[in-house]
Parts: sequence; structure tokens; C-alpha cells
Amino acid sequence: MKRETIVQLILLVAGLLSTLSPAAAQSTLFIAPTSDVQTKKSVYVEADFITHFASYKDGGYQTYGPRVVVGLPKNTEIGVNVFYTRSGGPEPVTLQPNFKWQFFENERLGVAAAAGFLITIPLTRRHETKATGLFYVVGSKAFSGNYAPRLTFGGYGLVGPFAEGTTRKGVIAAIEQPVTRKVSFITDWFSGNNDFGYVTPGVGINFSTKSSLYTGYSIGNEGRGNNFLSVYYGRTF
Repeated sequence: MKRETIVQLILLVAGLLSTLSPAAAQSTLFIAPTSDVQTKKSVYVEADFITHFASYKDGGYQTYGPRVVVGLPKNTEIGVNVFYTRSGGPEPVTLQPNFKWQFFENERLGVAAAAGFLITIPLTRRHETKATGLFYVVGSKAFSGNYAPRLTFGGYGLVGPFAEGTTRKGVIAAIEQPVTRKVSFITDWFSGNNDFGYVTPGVGINFSTKSSLYTGYSIGNEGRGNNFLSVYYGRTF
């Protein structure tokens, strides 16, 4: 692990924790989308840091980016992510517009369902990388009781040009297990061999109803050493 990477991570987490001023739960967990949507007229802003602990010559990288999600009428939301990656070679800056519709919710039963899409568009090095899309449907069940879990399950499909051997459709699953009023253990999973194909255990901390910090470690379904650490801080306005 490079000393520069460790220092960057410590400074980032320390800076985020020092704000403690207040994201209602983000509308993704780590990689998996949830059945939640932002409420009408609310704005969710998130700062993301992702790193693979290795030297650049051995495949290490750091990815930085903001996410913004805006709640719209009729249980819908629209958002955009922008990511910049430092690595051993040039990487494209990517733009990710996204949309989600919560088409069913029953609070009494603790059940909800949503569908959405995310499009990845290269802003630089476009001659080397093409736009791709992710489409998904997920449902969730929240159990009653103090510190009861919520389960999420669904499916996804990918569209666009991909390398041979890329999995184009699969399963999404997640569990959120509160351990205190503010802290939850979270694990989410995308099946398959693609850019989303990871299992990610981690922790979510809700500082308030408007502010949260998520950190997890993603382990690839395929490939030795295919893993990364992620830290996400968000706030709802």
C-alpha cells in the first residue's frame, strides 16, 4: 500500500467525519441500487473515494467523484455521477446519468420495488471507450422489530459493447442489518463477471436523518486481486 494512498484516505475520512453536520439513506448501497428514491424536491450530494491498494505498476488506482440525485414527482429520481481515476495509465473521465422509479411501496408490509437505469459515457478518450448501460429491477422487504434487517433482491441487464466473456445479465442481492440506531452492517452483491460483479461487505453510519458515511471492501467475482476499498459520504438538502 503506498504511503500517499494511506494519507489521502485518512485525510478524506477525517475531513468527512469532522463535518458531522449533517444523507438520508443513499439510493444505492455500495454498488447495488436500493428500492428507495429521494423525496420530491430533495437533493442528495455524495463524495466518493475508491482505491485499489497496489502500486500503479501493479494495477493500483484511486477514483474520485461526486454524485448528485434529485427527487422528482411520482416517486422518481434523476441523478448524475462523474468519476476521475488516477492509475498507471491514462483513464477516461466518465459521466453517469441515471434514473429510478419506485413503482410500488407498502409501508405496512415493509415492501417496495423500483426500476431504473444508469448510462456510463466517456467524456475523454472516447475513441477507446464506448458508452454502456445498466438496467435493473429490485424489490425489498423490511422486517418489523428493533434492529430488524432489510433484504433486497432483483436482476439486471447490460447493453453496449463489452469484451468477450462479459456477463450481460444477472442477480442483485443485499442485506442491511442495523446494530444500533445509527450503525448498520451492509453487504451487497452483483452476480457475474463485469464492472459491477462484486460482493461488498461494509458499514453504514447515519450521523443524522440527513447525513451518512458508508465504507466497504469490494471483492470481485472473477480475477485474483480484483478488489477495492470505497468510502462514500452523503448529505441530503
